[in-house]
Amino acid sequence: MITLCEPSDDDSPHEDSRRNITLREEDPLCQNLTVLLLSQDEREACDIRRLLAPHPLSQTLTWHHGPLDSHQLPTTPGAPLCVLVGSAPSGQSALDIAARVRHRAPQAAVVLLSDAPAHDARPDDFPTRVDHRRTTPDEFRREIRRALRRAHRDIALATVRANAVIAQDNVRLERGLLPDLALDDKDFTSASHYAPSRPHALLGGDFCDIVQSEDRTVHVVMGDVSGHGATEAALAVHLRLAWRTAALCGQSAMERLRLLERVLVDERPHEDTYATVVSLSFPPHRRSVRVISAGHPGMLHRHAGGIRWVEHRPGLALGLFPGRGDWTESEHALADQDSVVLFTDGLYEGRTSRGRLGEEGLMRLAARHAHLPDRHFVDALVRGVSASATREGGAADDVAVLHLGWTRTGAA
Repeated sequence: MITLCEPSDDDSPHEDSRRNITLREEDPLCQNLTVLLLSQDEREACDIRRLLAPHPLSQTLTWHHGPLDSHQLPTTPGAPLCVLVGSAPSGQSALDIAARVRHRAPQAAVVLLSDAPAHDARPDDFPTRVDHRRTTPDEFRREIRRALRRAHRDIALATVRANAVIAQDNVRLERGLLPDLALDDKDFTSASHYAPSRPHALLGGDFCDIVQSEDRTVHVVMGDVSGHGATEAALAVHLRLAWRTAALCGQSAMERLRLLERVLVDERPHEDTYATVVSLSFPPHRRSVRVISAGHPGMLHRHAGGIRWVEHRPGLALGLFPGRGDWTESEHALADQDSVVLFTDGLYEGRTSRGRLGEEGLMRLAARHAHLPDRHFVDALVRGVSASATREGGAADDVAVLHLGWTRTGAA
């Protein structure tokens, strides 16, 4: 047990405001505390020992009178260190030595003794200064405690700033990995919604992308990697970028799907990780859409008469039985101004007060908002699902939605 005397107000200099505070070993500011004196003056060392002697704090004191370069500063993680900088060797200043101490041991509390020059220091460089020749033992130990508190505060502030920088960098990185789902072709429209289930994240295990080839065919992919962690989000980015590269290189939709399965098998964190994927191609003649599904949910077909659910031809999800995919391409007819809506299962698998929302619940929501244009339709659909799930704890899965279609009639 170490007993220090300090004022009830941390910065109060008045003697009558001091009170005894018992610091137990559990106190993080004093547990395993080391006090190191850097001084060339033996008398100064004796004075410091005298000031600390009435208390066990003196047992933590180590006096070093050689050059700083010859002494290894204690840097045990989490262990507090207080360095008392006294008289310096010829040709050096105590302020320079204190700066080197802080460079070597940023966590250390630094106290400049009476012989240290202060005229060339900035006000906040080393705020704890004490004239050991004109102070009482209680006052001296109080200044050590204050220096420790300031060092602890500075470390906490530095940690907060470092974490803020890391968080900003993570946001920039994730935002840079999100796709641009808008095409330059004004005849084709797309509206999207993307929301990962991970808190404070921009990327999840769902992925989607859109590219247009030179013949004006629009190629679309949507996928859902099993799991919800950062590893699954990283895998989703791998799959999206692999698909985009293959599409821009002119590979067919079936070739792209086989490539995605190879990438998934090579990059997945666990052997049971899989992904559902759906691939769409919108030819420029605007009369149909070609679809290949690897275990992905169906889609909504919006037409002049309303809206209906369209189920894809079944196919194995990627990674379930590598190399044995039974995928087939089907063609779905589209009339003028028709559009399709893709989504991942997070949109309708959420819980409501009546149980799972499911496909029927999603269809009821979609029919209610079928009169809305694409962007407003997507927003209303997501809001309705979110409102239903909020009462049961909110969405538990990533959600991705894509509204796609040609906006004008006629051949390209």
